[in-house]
Amino acid sequence: MDAKPQLPVLDRRERPLRELRVSVTDRCNLRCSYCMPREAFGSDHRFLPRAEILSFEEIYRTCRVLTGLGVRKVRITGGEPLLRAELPKLVRMLAALPDVDLALTTNGSLLERYAAPLRDAGLGRVTVSLDSLDPDVFRKMSDSDVSVAQVLRGVEAALRVGLRPVKINAVVRRGVNDGGVIALAKHFKGTGVVVRFIEYMDVGSTNRWQPADVVPAARIVERIAAELPLAPCSGPSGVAERYRYADGSGEIGVIASVTAPFCGTCSRARLSADGRLFTCLFATAGVDLRPALRDAEGDAELADLVRRTWQTRTDRYSELRASAPPRRRIEMSYIGG
Repeated sequence: MDAKPQLPVLDRRERPLRELRVSVTDRCNLRCSYCMPREAFGSDHRFLPRAEILSFEEIYRTCRVLTGLGVRKVRITGGEPLLRAELPKLVRMLAALPDVDLALTTNGSLLERYAAPLRDAGLGRVTVSLDSLDPDVFRKMSDSDVSVAQVLRGVEAALRVGLRPVKINAVVRRGVNDGGVIALAKHFKGTGVVVRFIEYMDVGSTNRWQPADVVPAARIVERIAAELPLAPCSGPSGVAERYRYADGSGEIGVIASVTAPFCGTCSRARLSADGRLFTCLFATAGVDLRPALRDAEGDAELADLVRRTWQTRTDRYSELRASAPPRRRIEMSYIGG
């Protein structure tokens, strides 16, 4: 018997389970230094065998069960999700779930090809990672043959087919790409595209993060406002602090997870490509859902496992970062950024 809808499940800090990020692959065609540095993810790295990756049917079932626990936002991630074969098929399945906001995050390298099929399958909105408009800086950060022009063509394709909103995520690292934040803001100002500048974080254990690498979000806002006057936006903003251009030509956002942690309102879980549930981006381990997921008897066992996992959740790593002892964290490419 399928699980019946339940009241929203709360963790030990009274945070509801509202969002699910679904990694459909741990593979990516970029080797960004803050996510999949080549020295750790080179030719000898063992990616997940195909047999270990959840099927679309298993992903759909998990998402359907979690909507009964209160999930209302599902975001498809990777690795690079557009490397997963037949991804529009999964989008079509998830888009059929009632009362679910479905989105996708991509590096944009394949978006020009897939924007229309994704839209036709029911995808509503997309976020594209783009850390710099400067070809040399972008090449250094992505460590790949993908070009800025290729990503921009993907953004243009998304706009052309009607995916709305289109957002840009730019991870800002001091001394690497922080000199280009104004150029990014100017490029997308007036286009309807929202650029969100993200403080460089110590995700995983391979990106050699140091506190000195962080450009505070407040400083990013100051830099942009000095040339492009800004005013705070009112209303809900999720994890981003939103600012509108004073001339009415759009907005930007900043995500200050290092200097202004928002652990207290975090309602997000992550599903890895091989079926493990993680309750924090900075997690050290996850709960394997596959035994319950592959039980054909119904959804009650799966729902109960997720419920118990969330109810025992106490995660607040970003609030404790300064005092947290070093530990080996799960890589972002495995659980989705």
